[in-house]
Amino acid sequence: MEGGNFVDYVKIHLRSGKGGAGSTHLHREKYIPKGGPDGGDGGRGGHIILKGNRQIWTLLPLKYRKHIKADNGKPGSGSTSSGAQGKDIVIEVPLGTIARMEENGALLAEITEHGQQEIIMHGGKGGLGNVHFKSSVNQTPRYAQPGLPGVEAWVTLELKLLADVGLVGFPNAGKSTLLSVLSAARPKIADYPFTTLKPNLGIVAYRENRSFVMADIPGIIEGAHEGRGLGHRFLRHIERNAVLLFMVPADSQNVYHEYQVLLNEIKQYNPELLDKPRLLAISKSDLIDEELKHLIDLEIPAGLPRIYISAIAEKGLNTLKDKIWACFEIE
Repeated sequence: MEGGNFVDYVKIHLRSGKGGAGSTHLHREKYIPKGGPDGGDGGRGGHIILKGNRQIWTLLPLKYRKHIKADNGKPGSGSTSSGAQGKDIVIEVPLGTIARMEENGALLAEITEHGQQEIIMHGGKGGLGNVHFKSSVNQTPRYAQPGLPGVEAWVTLELKLLADVGLVGFPNAGKSTLLSVLSAARPKIADYPFTTLKPNLGIVAYRENRSFVMADIPGIIEGAHEGRGLGHRFLRHIERNAVLLFMVPADSQNVYHEYQVLLNEIKQYNPELLDKPRLLAISKSDLIDEELKHLIDLEIPAGLPRIYISAIAEKGLNTLKDKIWACFEIE
């Protein structure tokens, strides 16, 4: 994706640590030449752990770390001394990160909270020392367990942005402009399609010192649910948004038709997304007069919440924030 700083998908090879071997040591000291077994257990191998960090917004730090491995456990020793555990590897990731096995897509972990930790690769268990195998018929066992191997696999990490509001629209619908006006975010803005090639987040201030997070999702094109135009990589960010704000420019040939196309792409990708509260913002409304607004209203069913806005002229923005906040209270 554009810019390189925002990375929402990486594939890395992980290997947890092998468990240390148990000891076969026999107790020996002055005047006790034939002491019993006192071999300690091997240490556990290091885990691979994912940890959520709200200060991280991208998987960029992992883009070039293709191989990550934890330390092996240390072997046991005499005097029933257990070996040291292998050092765990803690990988900090943004909130909204999902880890899956690359081979079969099995879900390993889903990180949604700051400080949340999930072990995705368990270290191998350390082997038992010979002291555990002493019995009445075998007073001096000269064997112990080896440590169990760690886990090794390719894992994919996928980021789905955690935002309160997701902006959904075709390229050049004015999503980036709206985000830049409502928040301190500064996405790239230009008068041509596909200016935004990576999601952008902004914090929108509301009344009484309240706020919500808005995500500018790169423009969807028809057929996005089939992967056209990197559709899957864009659409997955919508899954974690609480409210979907559809944006269609007022100068479109048919505002309601464009909305229906966008809605169909969402439905085909994941029908459950239709259960989320949604609003229709008709952007660039400073380009049309009241007569054209009336004609557009006749095309749109009465039950569909809509609002005319202009980010450039800063019209309708406070009403838009009120309607968005009302959706949160309905939930």
